[in-house]
Amino acid sequence: MGIFTKKSKDLDALQNAIETRRTVYSLDKEISISDKEVENIIEHAIKHVPSSFNSQSTRVVLLLNNNHDKFWEIAKEELKNVMGPDRDFQPTADKIDNFKHSHGTILFFEDEEVIEGLQNQMPNYAENFAVWSNQTNAMHQFAIWTALSTEGIGASLQHYNPLVDVAVAEAFDIPKTWKLVGQMPFGNVREEAGEKEFNDVSKRFLIRK
Repeated sequence: MGIFTKKSKDLDALQNAIETRRTVYSLDKEISISDKEVENIIEHAIKHVPSSFNSQSTRVVLLLNNNHDKFWEIAKEELKNVMGPDRDFQPTADKIDNFKHSHGTILFFEDEEVIEGLQNQMPNYAENFAVWSNQTNAMHQFAIWTALSTEGIGASLQHYNPLVDVAVAEAFDIPKTWKLVGQMPFGNVREEAGEKEFNDVSKRFLIRK
């Protein structure tokens, strides 16, 4: 009985963590845990999150301090160049500055060399490996995001790739085979996320017996 009770408590904790993880845009420069603890969360996910064919293709870069600020300045500059002088850039600048006003940013990559290696090894599945790679990356994102949430740290997932890819690779010495997939600014929560609406689960979940 004790074993089942423990499993039940573990499941409750897991489901609560999934339920309370939210997209939080209003973040603070400070966090309630150390940077080393953030590193440990990321390292644990990298080691234990599954991947197709055990490819372990996901790569992660943690940006802190000036490097965190530098990333969002790069994003701002690239967006400004794309939008051109004829459009009002201030709303976009304000949005970027809001992401910059967080403690750090986690960059998620996929190593295309690993993916291409699997495609060459198993050509019958070649077109699927890029899809499976994205699924692997998403699991890493979710695991890290949820773990941060359990420590009271908010985050959101952004996608300024591929616009910033070249500049980011140069600025942070990223290997050429790493493809940027997403960016996660994180920090203490300044303003909680609003109420979340849910579609009818019965329309999204079928049971066949």
